[in-house]
Amino acid sequence: MSGETISINGPDGSFAGYLAKPKSGKGPGVVVIQEIFGVNEVIRDRCDWLASEGFVALAPDLFWRIEPGIDITDKTEAEWKKAFELFGKFDVEKGIVDIAATIRTLRPMTTGKVGAVGYCLGGQLAYLTACHTDSDASVGYYGVNIQNRLADASGIKKPLILHIAGKDEFVPAEAQKEIVAGLKGNSHVTIYQYPEDDHAFARPGGQHYNKQSADEANARSLAFFKKHLG
Repeated sequence: MSGETISINGPDGSFAGYLAKPKSGKGPGVVVIQEIFGVNEVIRDRCDWLASEGFVALAPDLFWRIEPGIDITDKTEAEWKKAFELFGKFDVEKGIVDIAATIRTLRPMTTGKVGAVGYCLGGQLAYLTACHTDSDASVGYYGVNIQNRLADASGIKKPLILHIAGKDEFVPAEAQKEIVAGLKGNSHVTIYQYPEDDHAFARPGGQHYNKQSADEANARSLAFFKKHLG
């Protein structure tokens, strides 16, 4: 299955997005939120996978304000350096504005409901998407810095899953405890913990990829989307 590049119009300008549709052409929508490597092959593959499961998936280029078209891997030191530079320059609040615009763009192409899934930086953004947009269901994988945004959780009105890696090098144990404690009173939030896994355990080909845990998390996410978006 191959997708296409489309233009997304936001309040601050237009930016690209990778769109993948199911064979039927229609279905519920899912916004796929990038890691710090841009809309790369891993993210495009995730869109294609969701399309194969009956969803219309759209991954927006959230680094467009810094440098449009970032498409790098996690394989070289130079690419990691570039990725962290982009992460440092990235404006999270503007990212949420762009995700809201992506949801608006995607919704007319779907059967009505639109969710979001994000990884790493995108995991934090998926959490904030649940807090600040009209996403119908959101999923965050190993989101960074969520512990610093727990006050935003009052805005969560629709279902949210967070997948947390127990040995996440970017989310220390203390931060994980804060996240769990800070969200435990919210009936919309489900947290799954993977005690022996490190950051990006669900990124195929990544250093910490664990197929068993990735398959488990992905199955949970898929069932969640089919329940809440179908």
